[in-house]
Amino acid sequence: MKAVVMNEFGGSDVLQFKEIPKPEPQPDEILIKVIYTSVNYADIKNRNGSKAKANFPMILGLDAAGAVEKVGASVESVKPGDRVICFPKGGAYAEYVLASELLTFKIPDELDFKMAAACPTVGFLSYKLTHDLAQITPDDTVLVHSSAGGVGSTIIQMVKLLGAKRIIGTVSSLEKSSVPLELGADDVYTYTDFDEKIKETTDGKGVDIIFDSQAGEITERSMKVLSHFGRLVHFGNSSGGIGNFNTKDVHASCRSVLGFSLGTTRKERPETLEAVSQNVLELIRSGKLEIKVGAVFPLEKIAEAHDFISSRKSTGKILIHVSD
Repeated sequence: MKAVVMNEFGGSDVLQFKEIPKPEPQPDEILIKVIYTSVNYADIKNRNGSKAKANFPMILGLDAAGAVEKVGASVESVKPGDRVICFPKGGAYAEYVLASELLTFKIPDELDFKMAAACPTVGFLSYKLTHDLAQITPDDTVLVHSSAGGVGSTIIQMVKLLGAKRIIGTVSSLEKSSVPLELGADDVYTYTDFDEKIKETTDGKGVDIIFDSQAGEITERSMKVLSHFGRLVHFGNSSGGIGNFNTKDVHASCRSVLGFSLGTTRKERPETLEAVSQNVLELIRSGKLEIKVGAVFPLEKIAEAHDFISSRKSTGKILIHVSD
């Protein structure tokens, strides 16, 4: 089968499109023919060595959409031919992947593979952040960092569905502001002055909830505009920096800092994701949620897809077309 393999950490040139053996499922595994996979920012960090451990040869990719090819003897929830999304073992940049039963989810007949492939990481993550951690109420003003990206644009829609009073997005350039505004954001600011703008427009009160995937100085500045009793939900560090704040600035103001990792949840509590999958897929099927697809690349152009995301010019979800 065709796959994209890397044998060292580095730039996008370490991604090699090559032929490798097709895997065979163990009794508790599912073999899936991949139609689409996606590129997440975590893939960039795994490729350059800032996140992954050296385990070469390595195939990147967190999620995939396709058809069940073969099932192990103990698998009961799916059968060959079923249309599914999954979080595969050993990467997703390949024509065939293996996945466990707990991390494979059937998709509705009305949902095409392209939209399904945009769903697993950004959809599941956004749902957990907004529905389980943030506890959004109709009185809340919400700040969403990276609001033009795949996760940010999905969070905005879910926050809107949950009835927040005001939604503020941040972007690296106002050229990207149309994405969050079209999806329900009331205001969009750049990282340069978002804290100043928020202080001005809230009479110094700040915001009630912050979704932060940036870390570093963005987190530090975010804490300065988090209102009393507010909640900062932290789920990534795309800036590569480390944010610091004083513990006294949390307890005295009754503010909370909440952390979440979909990767840790997949590893340690995969059984909790079946209900999430049903809820997210129903939101998409009913038309209440649209996961924005920014671009689609063929598998052999995976390096270009990585460079596109690294350029910070991309918006929405970046998909990889693997096979028909």
